[in-house]
Amino acid sequence: MTMNYRTLGGTGIEVSAYCLGTMMFGAVGNPDHDECGRIIHAALGHGINFVDTADMYSAGECEEIVGKALKGRREEVHFPMGEGPGRGGNSRRWIIYAAEQSLRRLQTDWIDLYQVHRPDPATDIEETLWALTDLVRAGKIRAFGCSTFPADELVDAYHVASRRGLMRFRTEQPPYSVLARGIEAAVLPACQRLGMGVLTWSPLAWGLLTGKYRKGQPVDLTAGRPALNPSRFDQSPPGAAAKFEAIEELVTLASEVGCSLPQLAVAFPAAHPAVTSVIIGPRTMRQLDDLLDGAALALDDAVLDRIDEIVPPGANLYNPDVRTPPPLADAALRRRPPAQRAAA
Repeated sequence: MTMNYRTLGGTGIEVSAYCLGTMMFGAVGNPDHDECGRIIHAALGHGINFVDTADMYSAGECEEIVGKALKGRREEVHFPMGEGPGRGGNSRRWIIYAAEQSLRRLQTDWIDLYQVHRPDPATDIEETLWALTDLVRAGKIRAFGCSTFPADELVDAYHVASRRGLMRFRTEQPPYSVLARGIEAAVLPACQRLGMGVLTWSPLAWGLLTGKYRKGQPVDLTAGRPALNPSRFDQSPPGAAAKFEAIEELVTLASEVGCSLPQLAVAFPAAHPAVTSVIIGPRTMRQLDDLLDGAALALDDAVLDRIDEIVPPGANLYNPDVRTPPPLADAALRRRPPAQRAAA
């Protein structure tokens, strides 16, 4: 297998077209530190030089696993990092603290790419950019980006950085799969115009594209991924039928192409010209091997046209990020704050 490499968002950093996601390392997925280390070393052996981790994965345990596995091999690997939500958001206080803790757990002096995990409406974007710029100037991170930001916030951040003389987001990390193509409408075009690298996550659509979950077949909603979010795997609600019908058509297409459904799924985001690297998140060595066996798979126009027929460009057949509400779901976007209403 030959790994392809691409330049990351104008940073000059050359990264593999596939990035090893480590969310499943630790208590949440695979608690065997030694096996997780072997998976990391196997990925490096396949030419992957990009390892994605975050302080929120298994409450920091994942970073400790990665730090141990890469001890003595730090120069071989680039780190894209995410700062976890729920404990401090994108404030200067939390970003500086979280970065220091991540460096300690990873046993490294610098992080190649540090990304804020989600938009934070409670923090001004200028505050966030100042903190990240200072981390770069201190030599603790090399570049920074964001994750799951809507297109308008990407553009706003770009202009704030330009006006204030700050460094700018170099990357965006959105969810992207055959079943969740919403970012094609505005996010990917915005990233292309702004010269941002794109690292996509969840190419297997939260496990829906593993081939385990088929139309009409019962699913145990109390175990594994279905237990974490049963609504994604429940076939009974209105609208769920379209998702599972698409999966059946994709299974057939993968057979015609001569690959597995997961291999087709991982190859799909890599085919978009705006995408720099696709994050894969194996829990076991077998899963890593299966995904990397398809790393050289290139989808031609005929296959991509067929995928467009199954799932139209820009369409989401499920909500890929439960932490990001759909447009206008937040009442604050269409009503005055309670204090203002009371004073009226």
